[in-house]
Amino acid sequence: MLVPALIDLADENPDWKVFVGSSALIGMVCAMIAVATREEKPRFTQRLGFLVTTSVWIFGATVGAIPLYVSSVNLTYAGAFFESMSGLTTTGSTVISGLDALPRGILMWRSLLQWLGGIGIIGMALLILPSLRAGGMALFHMESSDKSDKVLPRINQLTGGLVAAYTALTLTCAIVYTALGMTFFDAVNHAMTTLSTGGYSTHDASMGYFDDNRILAASTLFMILGSLPFVVYIRAFLPRRFHLWRDPQIKLFLLICLVLSLAIAISRRVINGTDFGEALISSTFNLVSIITTTGYASEDFTLWSNAAIGLFFLATFLGGCAGSTAGGIKANRLYILYHLVETNFRRLVRPHAVIRLRYGNSEIAPEGIQTVTIFFFLFFGTLLMGTVLLSMFGLDLITAFSGTLTALANVGPGFGQIIGPAGNFASLPDGALWILSITMLLGRLELVTVLILLFPRTWTE
Repeated sequence: MLVPALIDLADENPDWKVFVGSSALIGMVCAMIAVATREEKPRFTQRLGFLVTTSVWIFGATVGAIPLYVSSVNLTYAGAFFESMSGLTTTGSTVISGLDALPRGILMWRSLLQWLGGIGIIGMALLILPSLRAGGMALFHMESSDKSDKVLPRINQLTGGLVAAYTALTLTCAIVYTALGMTFFDAVNHAMTTLSTGGYSTHDASMGYFDDNRILAASTLFMILGSLPFVVYIRAFLPRRFHLWRDPQIKLFLLICLVLSLAIAISRRVINGTDFGEALISSTFNLVSIITTTGYASEDFTLWSNAAIGLFFLATFLGGCAGSTAGGIKANRLYILYHLVETNFRRLVRPHAVIRLRYGNSEIAPEGIQTVTIFFFLFFGTLLMGTVLLSMFGLDLITAFSGTLTALANVGPGFGQIIGPAGNFASLPDGALWILSITMLLGRLELVTVLILLFPRTWTE
């Protein structure tokens, strides 16, 4: 919080006092927690792991909302919490209008929330959730053979490698943005929200503000880099360990991006008569932004054609790779689901054959198949429940459904006139914002991590 405080102080904006005061308050609370827990730590259990993981994320969003609520932005606490949760979960949905006129400290705070959330997500994915055997993150842990093929021998080395890779990519992105004409402040903010696949911008028009295809192309590249498993970057610095195509989800993810981008560009050329080169750049940027759950926009893509809208709607579900900052269903689950269907079809034709389901060079255990099945059931069940709850606040079906979907998949913009790429969530009632905040948390923590806390037997057995 002292970083945006210094920026506001340099700009002579009184909000610097808000950040300093919030920093002092949170510092005292954390100091008391440190003193209270200085004795012997409790024995780690699965229940404790689920509880701590969920609690830390909620506490982080609560802390992040304090400066937004107290500052001159004039948000309700529900709106401030929504904005903070959207930042930490790298969703990118916002209730704030007039970004171009906001104090630079607030803009930096929003970007910092997403950047810290991004590294937190990667760390949780590779270091915490696998030990809990929860959701797709544990599945990724098993499928990448981390148990028998350690990337680095010690957990502190793995953590250091992740931080180094994440920071290096962010700095590189900021340098590229600056070289392409962004101001230093815009470049730093957008670099943090690009690598975290968060999508917060310093301008209401998002990336469309810069009106530069070179920036769109660079942003597309770094969004893709942020959506790849970060283990890949650590392996890149190890001798004889760098195999980009070792993980089949990477090939599937890149293939989906390529096919859908070309399909949208061709549809714009045929239906709208747009120049193909121009259509390809903007279509690829906006499609990659949605499929990587970043949420940037260069223009309102819902005005292109019904075909384009349908493909963007499909992309909202998909997501990036497991072990990255991206949200959504993720490519590893899609890969397994496809081969699960294929394997069952083959067994119908050859009922006596022994056919094993594989992920790359590894055989998938029944537990892995079970986690995929459970995730899809919970994902679409939560999507249905969230849509019903939002509809009770008087929202139309498109807004209620796409709002729930974009929160659950941590994408950012929804569909329709209210929360589409050209709108935001400011007009939604506080009750709807609370529901969407919870939905963002569910999507970010892979559903099981949060929902298991609601089962009574979790605490009685």
